[in-house]
Parts: sequence; structure tokens; C-alpha cells
Amino acid sequence: MTLNPASNTTRFEGTDQYIATDDLKLAVNAALALERPLLIKGEPGTGKTMLAEQLARALGRPLLQWHVKSTTKAHQGLYEYDAVSRLRDSQLGDEKVRDIGNYIVKGVLWEAFEADEPTVVLIDEIDKADIEFPNDLLRELDQMSFHVYETRETITAKHRPLIIITSNNEKDLPDAFLRRCFFHYINFPDRDTLQEIVDVHYPNIKNDVLEAALDTFFTLRDVPGLKKKPSTSEFLDWLRLLVAESVSADEIGDPTQGLPALSGALLKNEQDLTLLQRLAAVTRASQRR
Repeated sequence: MTLNPASNTTRFEGTDQYIATDDLKLAVNAALALERPLLIKGEPGTGKTMLAEQLARALGRPLLQWHVKSTTKAHQGLYEYDAVSRLRDSQLGDEKVRDIGNYIVKGVLWEAFEADEPTVVLIDEIDKADIEFPNDLLRELDQMSFHVYETRETITAKHRPLIIITSNNEKDLPDAFLRRCFFHYINFPDRDTLQEIVDVHYPNIKNDVLEAALDTFFTLRDVPGLKKKPSTSEFLDWLRLLVAESVSADEIGDPTQGLPALSGALLKNEQDLTLLQRLAAVTRASQRR
């Protein structure tokens, strides 16, 4: 099937609100060139969802979002037939029951397929769904079409959408599905990249506060046994609080000496809080010897 290739020559180079590494830009542009879904994995909070938002902005395309839950079924991205409403309307003698199309609820992929311009489709956190969920979308994503059994019509994409699929790596995805995607893993940003990200969001932050915050953040992530390492998005939230509360560089704190200032933005469970408190106690005891 031949689709309109209007957007295939467009390249993604990041935006003024999203710092994209060279390997991420390469992955996005490869997916555009190959006309394949782009599967993005990485730690929670590393900007996977935001990538789709900024990619749509950079390419000048509408963004359609499908946020997957544990109960989500693949057909919901295509359409749903509301049989309950039709039964109710038939009991009430409503004339619209004669047209079954009145009870077809279009899904995100249907909207993308019938759009008059190329779109970006975000299938967010696909690993939350049942293991068969990805396989149930194989043909539709390959052929860019699907059949509506209730109305006996076939919906075919006017333009091939750029499909961004995110995963937090909570479960493995089927090999058959992986073969149809271009894959990229977003590594956790190093210090320089994280500083670039901060410059985008908080260009006026004091340099000494930022340096102290970066030291504390990376020290915290390196603590052995931490159940949940703080993410990029949590670091940005923490910086926002530090600025709002006028916390100085000296007040931020060293994770090896005690809990950092406003640590609730970084540490999200009691196990990690206890671990940090014990580590601080051991450090203080060793320093007194």
C-alpha cells in the first residue's frame, strides 16, 4: 500500500524545550526514513512522553495520545462498538439505532488514519498492557488499515503517522512486535546533559545552587541499595522547590550526611528514606572515631 510520503524528508533536531542527544535524533530520523514505529525505552522520568510532544511540535504535526493501562485492549485504539447504548436506545424506540455507525466510537489510530495531514501518535507505556496487546496491533501497524466488522468498511490511512511507543521496561515485548519497530533506549543523562536540560527549564538558577544540587543528585543516585533512583523529572521538580524556597547551596545537604533539603521530591518510599538515614548515621559514627 502506498501512502502519502509528505513528511519523510523532515528531520528532527530537538527543540528549544527538549534537549535531544545525537543518538536520539538519529533514532527519530531513522524511524521517519524507515516508516517504522519508534519504540522508546528508558527509566521513568527520562522524557519519553515529552519526546512525542516535542516531536509533534518540531514537525508541525497534530499529536494524538493513547495512554495504555493494565486493562487496555488493542481494539480500543482502533474503535469500540457501544452495544449497550444501542440496546438501550432500541428499548426507548430511538430512530438512530437503525444506523449502527452511531455506536462506533473511534480510537486514536482511526483518528490518525483518517486525518487530512500526517500526525504523531503516542502509544504511551505499552508494557502496562497484557502481553498479547502488542501482537494484536501487528497487522494494523504494518498495513496501515483495519476492518470495521460492524459496518463492513475498511479504514485505510491517508497518511502514515509517525508512531512513538514508550515502555518503562516492566515486561518484555514480543519478538514479532520488536521486529517491526526501530528501537532506542534513552540512557540516563550524564551531568553535562542534565545541566543543558536545566538551562532550558531554569536559565536563571544560581550557579552555586545548581552545582550543589547536581552533586547531591548524582551522589544520591549512586547510593547502593536504593530501591527507586530519582529521575530527571524529579530532579527538575526538586530544583523548582529549591528555588521557590530560596534554599542556598550550603543548605541543600549531602546524602551521605543526612537527608537532602526537600528530599520528598526525590525519595518516594520509606525504604529509601531509612537507607539514607542509616547511611548518614554510619558516616557520622566513622567520622567521630
